Amino acid sequence: MQRLSSRRRGNWCSNLQSGSSDHVTIMAPPGIEKPRRFRPKLAWELLACSFRGHELLGTDVAVLSADDAIVVREYDGLRWHRCLRCDSWLPLQPPTDPALQRMPPRDQIEVPLRGRPLRDRFVLRAIAIDRIIHFVLLAALTVGILFFAHDRERLRGAWTRILNRLQSATGGPISDTHKGLLHDVDRLFTISTNRLLLYAALLGVYALVNLIEAVGLWSARRWAEYLAVIEVVVLLPIDIHELTIRVSPLKIVALIVSIAIVIYLLVAHRLFGIRGGGKVMEAERERDTGWPALERTAI
Repeated sequence: MQRLSSRRRGNWCSNLQSGSSDHVTIMAPPGIEKPRRFRPKLAWELLACSFRGHELLGTDVAVLSADDAIVVREYDGLRWHRCLRCDSWLPLQPPTDPALQRMPPRDQIEVPLRGRPLRDRFVLRAIAIDRIIHFVLLAALTVGILFFAHDRERLRGAWTRILNRLQSATGGPISDTHKGLLHDVDRLFTISTNRLLLYAALLGVYALVNLIEAVGLWSARRWAEYLAVIEVVVLLPIDIHELTIRVSPLKIVALIVSIAIVIYLLVAHRLFGIRGGGKVMEAERERDTGWPALERTAI
């Protein structure tokens, strides 16, 4: 299998229109079906090929057979190769020094993701990136609390000097010492060292959970989807309570994103038996992957 980069393909990214075909088109290839709604449908296959290049077969094969016509055909001295992902047909010159005499059997060829499984892979990796960001922030906060607990007495003197200078600059007591950031920092010095260490341990565990989620979601593991839903649902009351104390755009956006992730995983991935559960999910995945998916879009 050869990957052809988007830079090399140039103006070749067009669908081959042959005069006759042995296959009946049941499903339109990605990118050519007109949108039925005002919002155009995103062709995930084309998006993936724009990042990773086309997936081609037969670029190093000497002789083609009739069974190979689904992915590669010869016309007028050129070989037209069908991308296994986005169904684009690309013209290339036949190989001058082929490495193989014939195409390997289909069971030895790995067909890339396409259709709904490819869309799910994009979305899951976007969620994984969100979890990685959470991990980095929580890990940094954990380290910061540990440093603060270790050097709290030294930092208390520096914090007192900062407050005194701010009061001198404003001509009196600072107005937000009972609320806001200054109040939050001031409260840290009233918390015992043992409690600070407990907070650091809890944040460290939470950061580790987010890292495990990120690794599992990036690899499209179903257990990671369950873990992500359980984590968001368990912490949802805390997020709502935080909004009742202090409302901020960042908290609102984070809450909306968390709820959207839960709804997507529950509905689209059929967790906890919703919409048929994992069996229906696996049946849809098998339908949209492998050679059957290629045959349904053959022209």
